[in-house]
Amino acid sequence: MTINPTGPLDGHAVLADVPLGAVLRYSDGAKRPPERFTKKLRAWQNRNASGRLVEKTAPADTGRSTYPAGFVLHEGTYGSNGTPVLVVRRHYLVSTDLHFEVIELPQPGMVRVLTRWNGRDELQHLAANMADAEAWAARNRYSNLVFDPVADDAPAVQIGRAA
Repeated sequence: MTINPTGPLDGHAVLADVPLGAVLRYSDGAKRPPERFTKKLRAWQNRNASGRLVEKTAPADTGRSTYPAGFVLHEGTYGSNGTPVLVVRRHYLVSTDLHFEVIELPQPGMVRVLTRWNGRDELQHLAANMADAEAWAARNRYSNLVFDPVADDAPAVQIGRAA
């Protein structure tokens, strides 16, 4: 994996180079409007935030329709008393006009808990170690769970800068 430390990533680079579990900041390059402009601020926040990369999809041709490649960022889970009420995920095509920056990578020794379905992997949880991953899996029933330890040979990436 090679990540360019000199500039922001586009959608194609995210799909090709960024591992599942990484936290990405995305931006359209516009300056943040002042707080008093609430509508403009909300619109800006819609295109300038961060999320964890949880899924990558290759292009598909079903014969009737063609679907471009893309990826999904998990922005948050909101709920009450441990019960999720709202899960916020954003789906992006690789052709998006947004720019992405890696702000956190999964560390060696962490374990990705994935569901594998229809040839696609989806990150359900990122655990600190295998024991935590197994405990999480026992509490959260999913079909087709796969444990994927983060390798020690992950490339060095400058965090906090555009990658």
